[in-house]
Amino acid sequence: MFEALNKIISKVLDVTTYFISERKESIKVFVVPRPKYVTKITFTDKVFGYTLLPLFPKFIRPNHLTLFRFVSTPFVVMALVGGAYKTGLILFVISALSDALDGAMARTRSKITDWGIVFDPLADKLLISSVSVVTIAKVLNPYLASAIVVIEILLIIFAYLRYRGEVVPAKLVGKLKMIFQCFGVGFLLLYMTIGTPILLPIAEYTIYGAILFALLSLFVYRSI
Repeated sequence: MFEALNKIISKVLDVTTYFISERKESIKVFVVPRPKYVTKITFTDKVFGYTLLPLFPKFIRPNHLTLFRFVSTPFVVMALVGGAYKTGLILFVISALSDALDGAMARTRSKITDWGIVFDPLADKLLISSVSVVTIAKVLNPYLASAIVVIEILLIIFAYLRYRGEVVPAKLVGKLKMIFQCFGVGFLLLYMTIGTPILLPIAEYTIYGAILFALLSLFVYRSI
């Protein structure tokens, strides 16, 4: 299973490189000026703007953080497969945090790009799906892990068919889905690291919440 997962990750990275170099002009995105809900600075953006973002030099761009998430995902998976749960947990937290930071950086520094709009959600799905396959399948239930991956794939396919390639930024329900997924997997990794029993049911019910919001996303985007 893990060998197949590594092949999937490798294939996704190959596809990503192909789109960046050959197909980026064929991706339909929002024209300038973009809709307000794409550029609107949120409360979370402001918090990051006063705390973590000042630590990043101006030459660091949001797309660099997105690319970091693509690169770091295989290392997270390898750490977890190798039983280095503490290392995997640290890498996962850093990678997941980069998801919030790249969006906040893009909006607060006026660095929103078409590439970021397209590949930021892809990086998120690659990270959470890969880690879910390893952790949820190993500790909870392989069917639960499969449900998360299948729903993510359906979201991509149905959204593409519904909007014919037009990129649609995540709405609130989609963001909540990602938050629940990250916290659910994070609690599960913490349980695998320190073994505190209460963390296991917390992780499980948080993941159930993520699946609920994922299913709601299908309807919000009118995908089905």
